[in-house]
Amino acid sequence: MRLSPVEGRDLIKILCNEFGFRAVRQKGSHVTLTNGRVYVTVPAKEIRVGLLSVILKDCGISQEEFLRCL
Repeated sequence: MRLSPVEGRDLIKILCNEFGFRAVRQKGSHVTLTNGRVYVTVPAKEIRVGLLSVILKDCGISQEEFLRCL
C-alpha cells in the first residue's frame, strides 16, 4: 500500500490518537502539534503525498506505521 493524499484534520486526529501528539496552538488553518520532543505544523486542508511524507519523517513515523493506522 502506498501513501495517498489525506485531509489535514484526519492526519491531526491520527497523530493525536495513535502517536501521542497534542495540539498546542492554531493560527489560521495551521495547527501545531507536539509530542514533547518534536513540533510539527499541519495544515487543516488536503495534504498531498510529498508534504505528508515530510511531516511523517519530521515526526519520526515510518510510512508503514502510518498506513497501519488508516
